[in-house]
Amino acid sequence: MTNEFTEDRSSTDTLDDDALLNEMGYKASFKREFTSLSTISFAFSIMGLCSSVATTFNTPLLYGGPASVTWCWILGSCMCLTLGASVAEIVSAFPTCGGIGVVPSLDVREIENGTREFQTPNVIFSPAICFYTASARLCPPEHRAIVGWIIGWLSVLGLSSSEFGLANMIWAAVVIAKDGDYEVTSGKVVGLCSGLLIVHGLLNSLATRHLARFTSGFVFINLGTTLIIIIVLLAMTPRSEMHRASFVFGSEGIINNTGGWNTGVAFLFGLLSVQWTGYDATAHISEEVRRASYLAPAAIFIAVVGTGTIGWLLNIVLVLCSGPFEDLPGPSDSAFLQILVLRIGKPGALFLWAFVCLTAFFVCQTGLQAGSRTIYAFSRDHGLPDGGFFGHVAGRTRTPLRAIWFTTLLSVLPGLLDLASPVASGAIFAMTAMAFDLSYIVPIFLRRVYEHHPEVRFKPGPFYMGAGWFGWAVNVTCVLWTLFVCAVFSIPNVLPVTGENMNYAAPITGGVVILSLIWYFLGGRRHYHGPMSNLPDIISSPTQSEMKEVDTKEA
Repeated sequence: MTNEFTEDRSSTDTLDDDALLNEMGYKASFKREFTSLSTISFAFSIMGLCSSVATTFNTPLLYGGPASVTWCWILGSCMCLTLGASVAEIVSAFPTCGGIGVVPSLDVREIENGTREFQTPNVIFSPAICFYTASARLCPPEHRAIVGWIIGWLSVLGLSSSEFGLANMIWAAVVIAKDGDYEVTSGKVVGLCSGLLIVHGLLNSLATRHLARFTSGFVFINLGTTLIIIIVLLAMTPRSEMHRASFVFGSEGIINNTGGWNTGVAFLFGLLSVQWTGYDATAHISEEVRRASYLAPAAIFIAVVGTGTIGWLLNIVLVLCSGPFEDLPGPSDSAFLQILVLRIGKPGALFLWAFVCLTAFFVCQTGLQAGSRTIYAFSRDHGLPDGGFFGHVAGRTRTPLRAIWFTTLLSVLPGLLDLASPVASGAIFAMTAMAFDLSYIVPIFLRRVYEHHPEVRFKPGPFYMGAGWFGWAVNVTCVLWTLFVCAVFSIPNVLPVTGENMNYAAPITGGVVILSLIWYFLGGRRHYHGPMSNLPDIISSPTQSEMKEVDTKEA
């Protein structure tokens, strides 16, 4: 009886979700296999938590000191919460796969005599869309295509930074296992990174129901590993060897190792460890989520709050138990792993590190899944020069297999670049975070700028912060904060600046925008007209000549 009730409820939820999409001029392309647990688990997985701390812990610790680790995490988490809430609000309003974008447009339908009838206003939705769609849909029609084009190209730039971090984590474990007597070369890192990408490509090729089941356990491993590390470190560190509060929270813990930047700038480098990407990852799969307008934004909000709170506790404990500062980051070049070895010994540290690597594996898995939906959407809307080849859903698995493998191969390229120039590959990885952050705030900014524009409609979903001062304050804060952090992302970490330590994130991000604009005006605008509906009887934007023709016939 219970199973029958569950199946009936699931079917009802799916019908309600699909009916909502049909009202928006859009039909579902994927099966809804993600439940409440698997959706929240997916959101937690893309944030990473302990693996996120593990891969970024060196930067705040070694440049700004332990106090930078502690305070920048909680400060950044609070600011990231404003971004997560703003993203969740838009996803709730537009629960499609990547999910956000709406514009009043003319509905074009064939009527009995073969002529076309225009009805206005109507709402058109693009399937499997991402934040480039929201940016395009939340602005007037005359700006829609060019805005979607730029943000689309920012959104599809590289995912291999996560895989690169996982490869380095695995090799760090090998170095510890060999007692430091092992040399990790660029070729080994790139080779392992490429192999991991292929594995994740294979996993993402499974049917949606298998992905949902596979994802459901992510959250338990993620949270469980983090809590176990916190407990074990506190239990295994003698009270006499724990650092004083002034070292963890106070001025004693501010250590400037930048070689020339003032202490304030060095302290701010701690923000680089907490400016997460992946807020929109749950949106990318929302067409595969049951009751998406509720679950997708709730999962985003819960994941940001949980990652920020538990991550802060983990950072405090790591600093508290870190031992002599001069011994870090150790032979593995990972301060996190070195602290584990110091406190619980090599066997125990490697055992726990295996689970940290597993959480990073989940981050890469979910990241590739979300990224492939971006490629799928941009290809469908003719933003890629592929004639819509990658905008295809495989009939058997109901997943975009072509987009998955194109994203996999595309993500290998920055890793291969490391063989020729580590500086160039580092610049690509740094640019990725900046590009994603900028793509997040554009739809939030446009929604407020064009809030009262007659051709832009925003109908709030269940997750809504209101039309008053609170919603405005949250949106404005997240936009200003993200711009500030992007400025921090652009600063070289060490002085004096040389060709090897120069931060190329800003020039490369700007270059991508400029090149995409050149491409758009030279030929892209001929085939890309912004996100489009996938209903066969709807065309998202009729031409002026068609409108005049209808007006003439009506007259």
